[in-house]
Amino acid sequence: MIMDVKEIRKYLPHRYPFLLVDRVIEINLNDSIVAYKNVTVNEPFFTGHFPDHPVMPGVLIIEAMAQAAGILGFKTMDKTPEDGSIYYFVGSDKARFKRPVVPGDRLQLEAKIITEKRGIWKFECKATVDGELACSATIMCADRKL
Repeated sequence: MIMDVKEIRKYLPHRYPFLLVDRVIEINLNDSIVAYKNVTVNEPFFTGHFPDHPVMPGVLIIEAMAQAAGILGFKTMDKTPEDGSIYYFVGSDKARFKRPVVPGDRLQLEAKIITEKRGIWKFECKATVDGELACSATIMCADRKL
């Protein structure tokens, strides 16, 4: 199932400039998702984060992975924010950064469900550029009522 940004906006409350998922290219409910973020030189964070050598901040790479995981969680639960539910990013473990992400990169985001217990979801996530690992982390999200 492919989702464009219009469809993604139904499942994430984020909006520009903080919507960090451009397209979902594969989703397997109850299992995994593959999405991507096109990183352009026009991203607002590049003006202040190493402006002479622009690098995407690591915390935003983790946020992008969490947003992809959030889409997977919402789709798996068959819920949207309009249903009065919100999906909070509540933690990350084992975060590792292996290469910088720079303007022109297509950041592929992958998340796989590890567990879900009482509304707390745990995902194994990775972000790659051209097949090369940029970041990996275990990410936790919580489904809560608004």
